[in-house]
This record gives sequence, structure tokens and C-alpha cells, in this order.
Amino acid sequence: QVQLVESGGGLVQPGGSLRLSCAASGSIFSRLFMAWYRQAPGQQRKLVASISSGANPYYADSVKGRFTISRDNAKNTVYLQMDNLKPEDTAVYYCYGMYIREYWGQGTQVTVSS
Repeated sequence: QVQLVESGGGLVQPGGSLRLSCAASGSIFSRLFMAWYRQAPGQQRKLVASISSGANPYYADSVKGRFTISRDNAKNTVYLQMDNLKPEDTAVYYCYGMYIREYWGQGTQVTVSS
């Protein structure tokens, strides 16, 4: 069983930065495909970025060049570094993991506003 716990969300001004963290329990983290999704009010949950067990990243076009996903298998943690944040990045951000079955975190709010 894997539990995912996000942290690092908050309120930031446009152009600012935040780093989200997702800590995983259990012993299979290195095998997990990991991703970050986000859901804005009234919208569907969308993929933001993902990273394979081999550390190959993928980014949605809307965040390419601004966000960086990484993982530290020694710490059972995946990160999302978010730079040059825009108001349209405001959403609840969810951590996702998959190995045989899917796992979701509880979400962390990111608000970009002046």
C-alpha cells in the first residue's frame, strides 16, 4: 500500500515560485510512475507533468519551460518546481503514482494572485 502526501502549496504573486513535494510511503517508490495533476474550479483534472521510474519527464504545453518535475528515490519524494507562476496556474495540485494500481494524494492548493 502506498500513501502520497503533498506539501508546499500556498499563495504567491504572479512571477513567483513554489516547490511542491510529494512524499510516498512504502517500499516501491522507485518503481512508481509519478505525476502531478491540477484541477481548477469548474474544470476537469489535468496532467501537468510526469516522470517515469527511469526519470524521463513530460510536461504539458502550458507549463513547459516554467515547471520542472524531479524525483529522489532515496527520499521517496517527487517534486514540482514551479517558476514564473501565472494566475491561470491557480488550482489544487494532486500527486499521482502508478505501479500496478493507481494512487492519489489529497491535494494542495496553489493560488497565484497579486
